[in-house]
Amino acid sequence: MRFLIGAFALLSLVGCGSRHDSGGTSATSSAPLPQIPAPNHGDWTQQVVETPEGGFRMGNPDAPVKLLEYASLGCPHCAEFEQTGAPQLIGKYVKSGQVSWEFRTYLLFPQDAGVSLLLHCEGPGPFFRLSQELYATQRDWDSKIIAASPEQQQQINALPAQQKAAALVKLAGLDDFFRQRGMPSSRIEACLADPKGLDKLGDIVQRGNKDGLTGTPTFLINGKMADQTSAWEQLEPQLRRAIGT
Repeated sequence: MRFLIGAFALLSLVGCGSRHDSGGTSATSSAPLPQIPAPNHGDWTQQVVETPEGGFRMGNPDAPVKLLEYASLGCPHCAEFEQTGAPQLIGKYVKSGQVSWEFRTYLLFPQDAGVSLLLHCEGPGPFFRLSQELYATQRDWDSKIIAASPEQQQQINALPAQQKAAALVKLAGLDDFFRQRGMPSSRIEACLADPKGLDKLGDIVQRGNKDGLTGTPTFLINGKMADQTSAWEQLEPQLRRAIGT
């Protein structure tokens, strides 16, 4: 639970789509991507693992271009990237074997803690599918938190950090979201009550801060921050340059 005090305090320091929104674009090459075949005639997009740093990586583990994204599940800019950029990133770049994509859930809003816990508990297999569905329904579940009465907000804010994360999940109806996708209520409760899971999320926050994160989404390409980049039209040309096409 040690991280939550600091994580919630980050709201004044880190913003959703803050300094990464330049609005600028550059020409993107239309040259075909060299294909790196997956083993056993497989599909790189089906290869998802949890990384030692707490993220989830899709694609070729030896891809020449390694894309790392820090994103808040409650961030509208992150949801926009997921809807406009992720299909092309997965279908074209990850599938080619040239790019791997690691996603790390960054705690930016108070509701991020509980939903990130549940997403991590589901493991590598459904991680990217569930994150896409969470972003697609973000306005629905986030609106329930915004609509909470001042009394509800006060009651939740007075709770210990771990209970606060669980209360926000229930307020947003996210427990129902995961139940409808096959997660038993007992497992939901266990995940939300696990202090080790919270500490793991806190470690991701600390890594993001060390990497210089000041807004979400933040992208690093082969360990170097893609500055002023929060949209696919800004990211794709940089991936192309890194691949060399």
